[in-house]
Amino acid sequence: MKLLYFDDWKLGVLKGEAVVDVSAEVKDIPHICPGTLMNGLIEQWAAYKPRLEAAAARGSGVPLGGLRIRAPVPAPRTIDCMAVNYMEDGTRSAPAPINAFHKSPSAIIGNGDTMVLPDVPAPIFEGEAEMAVVIGKKATNLSEDQVMDHIFGYMNFIDGSARGLPPPGNVFFQMKSRDTFAPIGPFLVTKDEIKDPQKLQIRLWNNGVLMQNFNTDDMGHSIKKSVAWLTSIHTLLPGDIVATGTNHRGLNPFMDGDVIELETEGLGRLKFNVKDDLKRTWARKTRLQCHEEAKEKTPGAYPDFTQQLTGKYAK
Repeated sequence: MKLLYFDDWKLGVLKGEAVVDVSAEVKDIPHICPGTLMNGLIEQWAAYKPRLEAAAARGSGVPLGGLRIRAPVPAPRTIDCMAVNYMEDGTRSAPAPINAFHKSPSAIIGNGDTMVLPDVPAPIFEGEAEMAVVIGKKATNLSEDQVMDHIFGYMNFIDGSARGLPPPGNVFFQMKSRDTFAPIGPFLVTKDEIKDPQKLQIRLWNNGVLMQNFNTDDMGHSIKKSVAWLTSIHTLLPGDIVATGTNHRGLNPFMDGDVIELETEGLGRLKFNVKDDLKRTWARKTRLQCHEEAKEKTPGAYPDFTQQLTGKYAK
């Protein structure tokens, strides 16, 4: 089932290219906002799934294209992001040590929204194409064999980044948790619709040009291993998000006016805009292109990115 919020935060089920309003079926779930409603629905899914299936079957729906699509999971308690979790198309000799960081849930935006680049001296702004896992059951100290039973579904996720902010060593919070730096959606797809989440193609387009194109089978640490490791550190709750990482080779600068599209196989296409009031510019190059142009190369590492060309903070 593909779940979504639309217009004034009505809950819908995607039926072909139409959306059926199923808000009436979940109004008895205690909630204070759309976010807590979705978390409650996920937690009580076994009881509500038949009701939503029946409502979707009897409803004709309205065309998807005429609706404003909102973020499908607008209030997770936490967002855990796996760090350096891809083998970079086999160019790494071994996975990086398993690692992760928190991203603020307040950074979430939805389909058609705008990522706003802040007035900070970041050498570059990027957005990482990722597939995210949404937790379905309270999860603590899981074994890898228990993980899939605790997953509710999957969705597209962008990990926005303001790279290289000073001072050195004071990086991840101010780089990753800025407002609008976590576009998600357009749908939350229940796990039964995805045959194998470790064999999904992920593609990102910037202004219609394909920039990232990789498969989840290139993960260094699998979904099962990643989630199990996270739950050894802290409890995950229904509605929490685990972003599974990216292949860095196709990362490219995000600039004012860009239209970004992200499509993970089976999860729909997320589309959003980029705004920069400072109108800063960079060469339109991927990390891989910069790496190939560099005189000194580090196998499996793609730290190279194009320098800012114009605007405030350009050197």
